[in-house]
Amino acid sequence: MSQVTVFSGAARRRRWSWDEKRALVAAAFAPGAVVADVARRADLQAGQIYRWRRDLAGGGGPGRPAFAEIVLESPAPGLDRLEAGVILVELGGGVMVRIGASAPAPLVTATLRALSK
Repeated sequence: MSQVTVFSGAARRRRWSWDEKRALVAAAFAPGAVVADVARRADLQAGQIYRWRRDLAGGGGPGRPAFAEIVLESPAPGLDRLEAGVILVELGGGVMVRIGASAPAPLVTATLRALSK
C-alpha cells in the first residue's frame, strides 16, 4: 500500500511575483498595519514579509535600481537658507523639488516618479 502526503496551509510552496511581494510589503508596513495580521491573511509567516522587504530594498526586483545616488554639495544661490527638515532634490534640466519633513511618502514617491519621466 502506498502513502500520499498532502501539504496544506503554510507548508506548501508557492511562487509570488515581484508585484505581489511589493503589494504585501507595502500593506504590512503601512501606517497602523500589523505585519503578523497581513501575513496571516496572505497565509504567510511574518518573517517572509520581512525577508521580502530586505530583498526589495536591495534592488526592488529584476531590472530595478538598487539605490538612488545622493550628491551633497553646497546649495545654489538663494537656497542656502533652507529650513530644517527639508530635502532639495535636483532631477536635472533645472528641475528642483523641495520636500518637507511632513510630506507623506506616497505623495513624494508619486511626484518624483512623475517628474522623472
